Amino acid sequence: MRKLFGTDGIRAVAGEPPLDPTTIFAIGKALAHSLPTAPKIIIGMDTRESSNWIAAVLTAGLHAGGAVVENAGVITTPAIAYLARRHKFSAGIVLSASHNPWHDNGIKVFGGNGYKLPDATELAIEEEIFRQHSLVTQTHDAVPNVAKLAPPPVNPQYLADYIAHLRAAVPGLALGNMRIVLDCANGAASAVAPALFRNFSDSVIVRHASPDGKNINENCGALHATVVAQEVLDEGAAIGVTFDGDADRALFADHNGRVVNGDGIMLLAARHLLQQGKLAHSTVVATTMSNMGLEAALKRSGIKMLRAPVGDKYVLEEMRKSGATLGGEQSGHILFLDRSTTGDGLLTALLVLEIVHNSGKTLAELLSDLKVYPQVIVNIKVREKKPLQNFPAIAEKILAAEKDLADTGRVVIRYSGTEPLARVMIEAESDEAMHRHANAIADAIRKELGI
Repeated sequence: MRKLFGTDGIRAVAGEPPLDPTTIFAIGKALAHSLPTAPKIIIGMDTRESSNWIAAVLTAGLHAGGAVVENAGVITTPAIAYLARRHKFSAGIVLSASHNPWHDNGIKVFGGNGYKLPDATELAIEEEIFRQHSLVTQTHDAVPNVAKLAPPPVNPQYLADYIAHLRAAVPGLALGNMRIVLDCANGAASAVAPALFRNFSDSVIVRHASPDGKNINENCGALHATVVAQEVLDEGAAIGVTFDGDADRALFADHNGRVVNGDGIMLLAARHLLQQGKLAHSTVVATTMSNMGLEAALKRSGIKMLRAPVGDKYVLEEMRKSGATLGGEQSGHILFLDRSTTGDGLLTALLVLEIVHNSGKTLAELLSDLKVYPQVIVNIKVREKKPLQNFPAIAEKILAAEKDLADTGRVVIRYSGTEPLARVMIEAESDEAMHRHANAIADAIRKELGI
């Protein structure tokens, strides 16, 4: 079992293990040693105040391991995936904790093919990290003084290359005076989205694009999608788009101020691609968290839906296994596999705008038949992540919910891959039953494992 890598890289409070200088230095050496001789690596980061010093220490470790490092600066996660593949780097590394608060950070790694690393590869790298960490501490091989380190100089050409790639994805797109609100979450999208979207629309309203190192995701962005929804109403806009901290996902708001999550976007895209004869195997890959309403709407359109475990890397695995080219998560990670190797919020936004504009309809009209079943998610902080079925009191509540809801709902209980949380998701036709079972299971988990 992996101890450092979660579902989206290594993530922790910046400055604390495993994101302390000694471990970061060891991670850099281990990554360099896990790649072919004299590897060339590109790094990028979001807007957290810790990203710069982490990049400096990581670069020192990579150099110590024999790697050459290029710096794309503040840039989105999917940009690094694209650039790693486009410029034939051995790997791409992103410093970001995505939707987490500013004091957290993370290290995400992409292979030279632009894909996230398989679990087995991450496990092998972990073993090398622990070995390198042990060597540093046992031999007193001191980590260089953080205050004297700096990341490589930023090469602005990489950001320009990524923007050109996005523009090429929607050739000829002209939105005229379509009024669009963009919420950049004070994150990586702030460096890309404002100028990019003004290429396509004469009326782009930009919000939360003034990062100060500590305001990333703060009451803005994809975690707070109702914010952009209200701004759409206030501005009389046609559509709103909101990104998370590293812009690998996007959520939307229609002109009525209604939030449209990843389920709605998958339905919109699937129908469009099916109509174009481009939906491979008439199949969409979602996750266990996607609403029953999405499955029903896709079925009415003659589209099959497969479910993967939560995490875009697991969606990707199922897509490659099934041959599907469209998949994603309710949280807004959408994979257009014929266009990108990972979820890309900016690409998703452009493609959605293109579909809506060319249809002559509003986003609300295009999704008017999507019936969303009531769904609640309760997050419980836990001190450890032991199998829940090992606790009879918890297992009893889960079984009771499953029996009671049967064909009228779903029960999904899982641990977060990036935070010390247990997530209880209940979906049901009955709002009362949904909350009753969610609270009962959550209370049982708190009693056995809560902090």
